[in-house]
Amino acid sequence: MLCEYAKFLGVFLRAPALTSSVVPSSRWLAARMLEGIKLEQAKVVVELGAGTGAFTRAIEQRLHPDALFLAVEIKTQFAAHLTEKFPRAQIVHGSAEQLHEHLSQFGHTVADCVLSGLPWAGFPLEVQQEILAAVHRTLRPGGQLVTFAYNHMAWMP
Repeated sequence: MLCEYAKFLGVFLRAPALTSSVVPSSRWLAARMLEGIKLEQAKVVVELGAGTGAFTRAIEQRLHPDALFLAVEIKTQFAAHLTEKFPRAQIVHGSAEQLHEHLSQFGHTVADCVLSGLPWAGFPLEVQQEILAAVHRTLRPGGQLVTFAYNHMAWMP
C-alpha cells in the first residue's frame, strides 16, 4: 500500500493538474462510487483513469465472473502497475477519448457502466467534451456513468 502512495505522489509531482491528487482514492470513496450500481449483473464495465487501482479492486470484488472489465489508464507507470496487480481486468494503456476503439479490441461496442476517476478539472474543455462524447457513444441505453471530482480542483479553469 505504501508503494502505491509513493508511486501516486511521484506521478502527481510530474503532472499535478492531470493527476489531481497526491494520494490514491480511498476504499471509502470506491465503496461510495459503487453504491447503487448493479455490477453483479453487468456484462461490460469500464474504468477510466484507473490509477493505482482503488476502484479496480472494489469493482473486481463485485463483478460477475463472465463480465468484461476494461480499465483504461494513460499513465505508463500506472498501467504497468495495474497489469501486474489485477490480472482479472483488461488493462489498456491509452486515452479515454479512444474508448470505443479500446472496447472493440475485446469484441464489444457498448458498456453497461463506466466509472471514472479522471481529473476532469485538469483537462481543457475540448478534451472533457471528447471524453464525454466517447462515453456517451459507448454506454448502452440505460447505462450508467459514475464519476467524482475533488473539491480542491475547483480553482482550475
